[in-house]
Amino acid sequence: MFERFTESARATVTGAVTHAERADAGSITEEHLLLALLDQEGGRASFAATALGLTDRRASVEAALADARRRGGMTRADADALAGIGIDLTAIVARVEEAHGEGALRGDGEGRRRWAGRRPFTREAKGVLAKSLRIALGRGDRFIGEEHLLLAMTLGPGVAADVLAEHGATYETVDRALYGDGGAGRERKAG
Repeated sequence: MFERFTESARATVTGAVTHAERADAGSITEEHLLLALLDQEGGRASFAATALGLTDRRASVEAALADARRRGGMTRADADALAGIGIDLTAIVARVEEAHGEGALRGDGEGRRRWAGRRPFTREAKGVLAKSLRIALGRGDRFIGEEHLLLAMTLGPGVAADVLAEHGATYETVDRALYGDGGAGRERKAG
């Protein structure tokens, strides 16, 4: 599939690897893909991110991602579902951190033995890559661009989709920023 990626989409994927390495993460997540995508300049996704105000609010996006890491990667939908049965995720996180230290639920691989070699992509990150292919094919595009990666990230469920939606970047708003009204009415072929 990687051979179908445009140069900018490849730069996003390799940028995600770099973000994971810098964070000393055990695997490459959709969060790393999102941060690498926001690093890109001059492409269609960069244009959409700027139009939607994501680049101006990068610190807010990073803070929301850090908050999700602190919750052990649980999404807002997960927290709402737990609240629906009387479980307060915020209180649980606070108690775990009280007992085991701040960031105990992060799951970033600290303290785990790491094998030499490449970091694997998480199931969610692989899902973003697969969805991007389906989106590109659904639009009749032969290649996968960073714009397809951005659209795929909005299709959740997942932390990236939650954070993007919190910042006004849903599938519909990203599609409109990328394609104007010409993208309206197209089905979400990757859901």
